[in-house]
Amino acid sequence: MPRQSTSVTLDRGLLDEARALGINLPRAAEAGLSAMIRAERERRWRQENDAAIADYNAFIEREGVPLADFRKF
Repeated sequence: MPRQSTSVTLDRGLLDEARALGINLPRAAEAGLSAMIRAERERRWRQENDAAIADYNAFIEREGVPLADFRKF
């Protein structure tokens, strides 16, 4: 994937400690941003599908698990 240079402002203490520990700053920032994007996508998906999930759970409580009679456990 192509990379793009950018500029960010970071807490000085955090930056100094990361450098002292030999942490690759661009990779760490990229990993953190990737994790936040993944978490936000999940949060939005849950929000968008909350009603359907609630309906399905209510159905299961009311009717039971589909094909439960055929389960062998």
